[in-house]
Amino acid sequence: MKFLLIVAILAVGAWFVYQKYNNGPKVESKHQLLVDRIEAMGKLELVKYRYSDVVEHKNINTFLPTASVLLIVKADAVGCVNLTKLTPEDIKVIGDSVSIKLPAPEICYIKIDHEASKVYDTKMAFLREAELVDEAYKTAEKAVADDVKKSDILQQTKSNAIIVFKPLLQGLGFSKINLSFD
Repeated sequence: MKFLLIVAILAVGAWFVYQKYNNGPKVESKHQLLVDRIEAMGKLELVKYRYSDVVEHKNINTFLPTASVLLIVKADAVGCVNLTKLTPEDIKVIGDSVSIKLPAPEICYIKIDHEASKVYDTKMAFLREAELVDEAYKTAEKAVADDVKKSDILQQTKSNAIIVFKPLLQGLGFSKINLSFD
């Protein structure tokens, strides 16, 4: 009876020790974060295009089996007007009329959304998987950039700029509004 009691106490003690010290791998991360630069921003983002790209990327090698990866990549392209380029000469006010020559619309950025993107399958990648996925993301980013250049994003940015600025200027008391672009 004493033997069973001692074994039970040891088993319970061992279980508590196991639970306390075996909570999976301990993660430790140290950061030394520095602000590299601070910039004034004057870009008014006016339109965002959301892209989805299904990428099948293959790495064909003469001696090794063909490695491939299948991804679904989500990316954003944003059109904007850089208001820091606006000068006093670009704004003309006469009575209740205003004429503003806005800077030409531009593409602010094209960015892959890695949180929304997903790797679905890799084949024969073995130790090259990270490199293969990285190459696939780069080709997807280039494909999105090429498609953005062909799209009407800059025209849509112009249209949205007019939609944003007209009511703002009307609210300031201008009844005749002329907006143009460089």
